[in-house]
Amino acid sequence: MEPSNDVALDIIITNVVSVFRTRCHLNLRTIGLEGTNVIYKPEVGKVLMKLRKPRITASIWSSGKIICTGATSEEEAKLGARRLARCLQKIGFKVRFSEFKVVNVLAVCSLPFQIRLIEFTKNNRPIASYEPEIHPAATYRIKNLRSTVQVFSTGSITVTGPDVQTVASAVEQIYPLLFECRKTLS
Repeated sequence: MEPSNDVALDIIITNVVSVFRTRCHLNLRTIGLEGTNVIYKPEVGKVLMKLRKPRITASIWSSGKIICTGATSEEEAKLGARRLARCLQKIGFKVRFSEFKVVNVLAVCSLPFQIRLIEFTKNNRPIASYEPEIHPAATYRIKNLRSTVQVFSTGSITVTGPDVQTVASAVEQIYPLLFECRKTLS
């Protein structure tokens, strides 16, 4: 059986990590006292701020660098980052939204078949590694796409990459390799 091109796989984006700068110094104590949905962590030197819509958690440093996690799309990440900047403006800081960048995308995908991990690792030895004593998944690194794919024997895969297009390309690239090593129903 050949891997058919008409197989549609649902790639579900579970987390988008983005970074932006405010181009001003932020007083973390003021944010901790006057901000809403914040957790001030002076021992680490940051403030955690949560938004409900879109559901995002931000780590805010006094330098003005902010890392946002929890979004489910690049657009949602940008919207959440802009809302965070607006919240900081309302507290009284002269925030300017700049240098927004998506740095990491995590996605999951379920294949319609199970996979023989040992065979998959042997066939793709230099790039794939499988240590069942350490982790139940085989790790496949795609250097040119800067992506990592975790392959589980159940047919579930987890893809990490720098953006959504790269994650989709990684799934397209690994699918034929996984199809060769599928478990046959007996």
